[in-house]
Amino acid sequence: MVDVEVFGEGAADRDEVTRLCRLAAGGLGVSDGHVAVEFVGSARIAELNARYRGKQGPTDVLSFPIDGAGAPAPPGGVPRELGDIVICPEHTTDVPEAVVHGMLHLLGMDHEQDSGEMLALQGELMQRARG
Repeated sequence: MVDVEVFGEGAADRDEVTRLCRLAAGGLGVSDGHVAVEFVGSARIAELNARYRGKQGPTDVLSFPIDGAGAPAPPGGVPRELGDIVICPEHTTDVPEAVVHGMLHLLGMDHEQDSGEMLALQGELMQRARG
């Protein structure tokens, strides 16, 4: 099972964030691992955006993959560390979609380099999420 840790200022409903992360992981066939989802303010996301992407100003969501979707689980029953998702609600028009978007990035998808597959899957997952 994908274990989801949710924290930070203005954190969204933990159960909903967990459900969305698991939905996105399942969409790519990932059934185990750990992910942390942090909700931050504009200043913090702008700092991370500058430091890790070289872009000025705040953004909606950043993903920091660690082990990757294809990495084997570590020994001893410890879950594979998928990575961290950082979301700034102030700059996000759709927080649930930002959660799914961030999770797909953690699992190796990249809409800036694919031929539309990531955003198509994101759309399908959001339709399922919203029932």
